[in-house]
This record gives sequence, structure tokens and C-alpha cells, in this order.
Amino acid sequence: IPKIGDSIVALLWGGDCVCNATLKRFFALHFLMPFILLVLLLAHLGFLHTTGSSNPLGIDISHETAPFYPYYLYKDLLGIGWYTVILFAISMFFPDLFSDPENFIRADPMKTPL
Repeated sequence: IPKIGDSIVALLWGGDCVCNATLKRFFALHFLMPFILLVLLLAHLGFLHTTGSSNPLGIDISHETAPFYPYYLYKDLLGIGWYTVILFAISMFFPDLFSDPENFIRADPMKTPL
């Protein structure tokens, strides 16, 4: 990004190069991001539960909105269930599906991989 790119890089890196401060910042971000996403998800579900779905303008017409329970709750639970089944099937039956082929080369102390 012109003009502000260097300052953004220095802010993210914590200096002129990638060092210990960079690793600490990215570890903290990596640790906190799931909790931030969980709070946003719960806030979203709370707003969806109070206002209902199919009501983007906030119009108070209760006969045109779909209630959260049972329609969207069961739909969300079904989606979560399918994703869980797919991830479980991949991790149990095809554990090496996304692995790098270099992980299967025998270790040789005399040769360093690329």
C-alpha cells in the first residue's frame, strides 16, 4: 500500500525485521481470534433470535418473518452435523490427504531437503 505500507509492516513486525516480537504478536492474534469469532457468532445468533430472520429492514410484521426456533436452529444443527461428519471422515479415513509429499521421504542426515 503506497505511503502507509512501510508503517503497517513495521507495526506488524515490531521492528525492521521478523523477530521475537513478530512471533509473539502473531501468536497472540492466533490465540485470541477464535474467541473473538465466538463472541461475534453469539451476538449474531442473539440478534437473529430476537428479531427473527427475513427481516432486513426491521419492519414489525410478525406474520412475514420466520422464527429462529425451530426452523433455523434445526437447519444450523444439521449443517454443523454434516461438517462434523465430513471432517471426521477425512481425518479418520484419509489422514494424509492434505499432507506434503516430502513428509514421506525417509530422513537422510547427509542430505537436506529443498
